[in-house]
Amino acid sequence: MKTIDEVLNEYKSDFELFEDGNSKLEYIFDLGKRHTTLPEDEKNDSTFIHGCASPAWLVGECKDGVLVLRGEGTSEMAKGMIVLLMDIFSNKKADDILNFDPNRLNELGIIELLSPVRQKSLQSFLEKVYTYAKRCKEGTLS
Repeated sequence: MKTIDEVLNEYKSDFELFEDGNSKLEYIFDLGKRHTTLPEDEKNDSTFIHGCASPAWLVGECKDGVLVLRGEGTSEMAKGMIVLLMDIFSNKKADDILNFDPNRLNELGIIELLSPVRQKSLQSFLEKVYTYAKRCKEGTLS
């Protein structure tokens, strides 16, 4: 199992291969091709990512202190970002997530390419991840 830092560094290396912002955004769209969908009954108010620019949902489950994430987005950008962020945060120990400084995502060199609305969407996604991680650590997330 890769650590958050290992996954972050792999993506950072990938993004450094691209010469311009448009190529980096295309890479995010390509990631979205690995996107999965959630069963309809899991797309509800408790899993909805409020503040996201397009409808998106994130389900969190805790298994022995490890946060397992599943998500779905409706736009190409949301699909790609969900895949990217789930690669970074899913199947990681709740403590590792809670100890990770989300500002380190700036190292990827993509945050500044996102519109202010998309940056707010990212913030909303991260808030949901950290809420799930806290609940996992506290034992209140099944």
